[in-house]
Amino acid sequence: MRTGLLALVLALAGGAHAQEQAWRDSAAAFWSRTEAEFADSATSPLKAADRGVFHGLDRFPYDPAFHVTARFTPTPDATPFGMVTTTARRPQYQAHGRLSFTLQGRPCTLIVYRSLDPAQDPAYANYLFLPFTDGTSGEETYGGGRYIDLQGPLGPTVEVDFNTAYNPYCAYNDRYSCPVPPKENFVDLPVRAGVRKYHD
Repeated sequence: MRTGLLALVLALAGGAHAQEQAWRDSAAAFWSRTEAEFADSATSPLKAADRGVFHGLDRFPYDPAFHVTARFTPTPDATPFGMVTTTARRPQYQAHGRLSFTLQGRPCTLIVYRSLDPAQDPAYANYLFLPFTDGTSGEETYGGGRYIDLQGPLGPTVEVDFNTAYNPYCAYNDRYSCPVPPKENFVDLPVRAGVRKYHD
């Protein structure tokens, strides 16, 4: 009896470790692709002078506590709106649904959006946008917030990994126009995961 229970506990622990390693590997692959784009003059948002000294993005150490399972609630009748950006541009977005989860013992809710841009590349038809600010914004991280990419369609539960939170291009180059996270997408605690501030 005890032997069987011990085997079950070990199996569960092994499964949890394997899952965490898969999350780490996925985040590492994401940042590897991102940094390759930053280093390439054809795809980099960096100014030429910054690209010449670019050696990678400063990030928080991977923390599995910032990989959460969220409950997804669709909002199919949400009213489209022009999202505020860092310029006068107001791209059309619609709230796609709410993501509810617990982070560091606190209940949190963020809204995930989808673009209504008719010119959007068909390859991004299922792309969903999760912009947010948190307790580190403007201090340890970019003041204009950070983004997480999600791929639809979303099921009843959604894995959200803040370890892949990245800066908008405006954090690196003022020639870009970037959406500003709506005020309701504020996480009322410091999210020390993902990318840090680039420079002051």
